[in-house]
Amino acid sequence: MFKNKIIRYSTLVMFLAIVAYFLLETFQKPAEVQGLVTMEEIPEEQYAAGLAQQRKQKDQLFRTSEESPIEDVKLFSGLEYYEPDQDYRVLAKLTPYDGPDKELKLPYTDGTTATYERMAYADFTVKGVPQRLLLLKNEGTISILFRDATSGLESYGGGRYIDLPAEKVQGNSLIIDFNEAYNPYCAYAPDYACPLPPPENTMTAAIEAGEKFDAEKH
Repeated sequence: MFKNKIIRYSTLVMFLAIVAYFLLETFQKPAEVQGLVTMEEIPEEQYAAGLAQQRKQKDQLFRTSEESPIEDVKLFSGLEYYEPDQDYRVLAKLTPYDGPDKELKLPYTDGTTATYERMAYADFTVKGVPQRLLLLKNEGTISILFRDATSGLESYGGGRYIDLPAEKVQGNSLIIDFNEAYNPYCAYAPDYACPLPPPENTMTAAIEAGEKFDAEKH
């Protein structure tokens, strides 16, 4: 998912995909009718504990990985997040993309491009407001790249991401948990090049969930 001008960086994507797979296996229960997914309320304490563990592991990855975007890990005190809020965990209806232009050359922050596949539109409601996002596929990962009303204010101006293993996106519904939204590496290190969300993935709602960003701190 991440790259500089020569090398693609996949460590964080692999980590997040594994975590997402675990969370989906734990919290996403298939219905009896094939292709449907039900979403059950998770006890708040259990949900918060799961997110806290996920975030702790990511902080540790940023401190120890050779590919960490943090310049001075000795000063790194951990990433900043919104408080867990299951109102931002939504059940989306998927509409497969059936246009002739399924291939998308997605621009990166360094002016290069990468080839993605338009997979489906996800329609859902968050905080009472209908929203639609385009799901993209690249190298076995389904990516939701988006901006929202917090972008450039409380979250990274270039947008945030949610990644899911491709094999978990089946049928016509999907749980999207914005508490798992994260910043790309280029938010912390401009030498990294990251994909830009497609224009149609600019949300009107303020997604006050997931990873925050403080430009002055980073």
